Amino acid sequence: MAEADAVFMRRALALAREAAAAGEVPVGCVIVRGGEILAEGRNRRETDKNALAHAELEAIGAACRRLGGWRLSGCTLYVTLEPCSMCAGAIVNARVPRVVYGAKDARAGAMGSVLNVNSYPLNHKAEVTGGVEEAECAALLRSFFLARRAAQEHGKGAGHETDG
Repeated sequence: MAEADAVFMRRALALAREAAAAGEVPVGCVIVRGGEILAEGRNRRETDKNALAHAELEAIGAACRRLGGWRLSGCTLYVTLEPCSMCAGAIVNARVPRVVYGAKDARAGAMGSVLNVNSYPLNHKAEVTGGVEEAECAALLRSFFLARRAAQEHGKGAGHETDG
């Protein structure tokens, strides 16, 4: 693992912690080009009441606005949880050349766990590196869901779904 990957994943982890503090599934994302963070995102589905409010989509939208175009050439997307099929599709459409994720998503991961978008004859394939800061990313998700289940068992939960 490159040291730069760990540095940028730690920033994504900080964003994931912000999401958790707001009651969101703790997923954070940064998009980097030339060693500079261009855009950041974190989950906001509960806050925004919007199924599309995933960390990756927020970061991709911000990066496109900052660069003034939809192609994210030369960028690397760092995210704490393996992207779902919706986010993987956005990564393909934005032509993100490299994706680095922390924890695998055995329920919805679309970059190797449940399905692999790179196995389809699409017009773009991202280089994918998984497992960067994996233990910390997985522990954050695990502790979030344990706390949510405990709150629901004690009648304090908001009844949110438990998916990422």
